[in-house]
Amino acid sequence: MSEFKTLTVTCQDGYALAARFYAADPSQQKPHPILICPATGIVQGFYHHFAVWLQQQGYDVMVFDFRGIGQSLHGPVKKSTASIVQWGQLDIRAMIDALLAHTQAEKVILLGHSAGGQLLGIVPNYSKVQKVIAVSGSTGHLKGITGRTGLLAPLMFYVIFPISRYTLGYGPTHKIGMGENLPKDVAREWAQFCSKPGYVINAIGKQIQASDDFHAQVQCPITAIWATDDEIATEANVKDLIRLYPNAATKIVPLNPKQFGHHSIGHMAMFKRSHQNLWAVIENEIAA
Repeated sequence: MSEFKTLTVTCQDGYALAARFYAADPSQQKPHPILICPATGIVQGFYHHFAVWLQQQGYDVMVFDFRGIGQSLHGPVKKSTASIVQWGQLDIRAMIDALLAHTQAEKVILLGHSAGGQLLGIVPNYSKVQKVIAVSGSTGHLKGITGRTGLLAPLMFYVIFPISRYTLGYGPTHKIGMGENLPKDVAREWAQFCSKPGYVINAIGKQIQASDDFHAQVQCPITAIWATDDEIATEANVKDLIRLYPNAATKIVPLNPKQFGHHSIGHMAMFKRSHQNLWAVIENEIAA
């Protein structure tokens, strides 16, 4: 029977994050534990079945809610001061250290979904990451987004978010099927970062000091896995993310839904049990 342990991880600024730890069988334990960093507005429970599967493959796994999301939201969302910059500088940093302390490993494998795989360049303890697997990871640049999402995103970023910031006090993403409602600064930064190429690189010199930009220092391998029918992590936007790490060994793995017997994969389905035949592809990149 698979089990996980609930944890509370305290960040450098005192903020408490809710997390789950899935311990592998010691007889099968792999040397590097996996930290699953969620997509924007997606709660840790979404990754449960995938985490259990990784646990069964011999990996210690930790997954968490970013501040302002799910069980890491303390109080009404409209009062949350969480930001995407804090997710990278404080939350991922704290989770890396917590996972290393929990497992006594030397480094972690960071498996990031969408935004969760886009922030290593602003994570202060980036050197404690063995490799990055960015699933549906890209910069999300508006001009690279396609399909229905390409029509919805500008409306969300330039109309809904600015108005709701003052009328509701948060980004109302739940009603449009895009995860949990977002703290207002998360919504604002999401729109800001995706309005130009480079995502979080657009915050350097603004919300982020130049000395806290670690993109060029990152040297661990980075693999971006994306679905060819993903309207957000398109080929152009995946390549836009990879270019931000000039000194890292990078790899791009495209997945065609039909080749794996699926009608679609998109931005979210790789972690669903309906698409479990994709998990071995992800694990192959983890183990490579």
